[in-house]
Amino acid sequence: MAKIKLPDLRESEVWKSMFRPGSIYRKGYKDTSRDRALATMNNVLWHLHPTKVKRHGLKLTYTFCLGGISFFLFVLLTLTGIFLMFFYRPMADIGGATAYGDMQSIRTSVFFGDLVRNLHRWGAHLMVLSVTLHMARVFYTGAYKPPREFNWVVGVVLLFLTLGLSFTGYLLPWDQLAIWAITVGTSLAGYSPFIAKQANFLLLGGAIVSPNTLLRWYVLHVLALPFVLVLFLAVHFWRIRKDGGISGPL
Repeated sequence: MAKIKLPDLRESEVWKSMFRPGSIYRKGYKDTSRDRALATMNNVLWHLHPTKVKRHGLKLTYTFCLGGISFFLFVLLTLTGIFLMFFYRPMADIGGATAYGDMQSIRTSVFFGDLVRNLHRWGAHLMVLSVTLHMARVFYTGAYKPPREFNWVVGVVLLFLTLGLSFTGYLLPWDQLAIWAITVGTSLAGYSPFIAKQANFLLLGGAIVSPNTLLRWYVLHVLALPFVLVLFLAVHFWRIRKDGGISGPL
């Protein structure tokens, strides 16, 4: 009985169009420095890593991998946050259901719920710490100097977005600590110049802390702030590559 030879997926046009194994991908891959660089630059997954890395960039003691740790924690928070969203409802005393009750249910009734919630909680604390240390490392090593001034500004924006995500998540359990924290936080916004009343109303969803406040901060935490952070994160990574990779020591 004749053996049936299955087609090689790597030789298919679909595979070649996806991974582009050479400068002219239909003619195949050529093992040259130029074609290896082109293969990396023409593919999204391979483009995440540079074709060449500076020697000092491989030293752990130069960056302490704080940027990578911050990004890892953001991915961890995204995954654990999606898990928690399946069991959490941003409601406050509506029909007998409360956000606080859902949080207690996650801790006691959901399989691995307490573990995932603590991973999300402590991951958020660690992300604030790692981003702060990352900014301190960049400042200490002078990595904000030309031509990286713009990326430094992007990093500062990412720091404030991280703090915003941490603060908005602090409200979601809807316990006494959260309610008083949002009361103090929004009262501070009421002292902002020119738009004090508007800022206070925008954050509270009314004149006082109410279920509308919880819903607004829930949307900020799971949709608005993460969307903006991902945009700035993409620009941040792009500028690192465009500015020549990791900066050199002073």
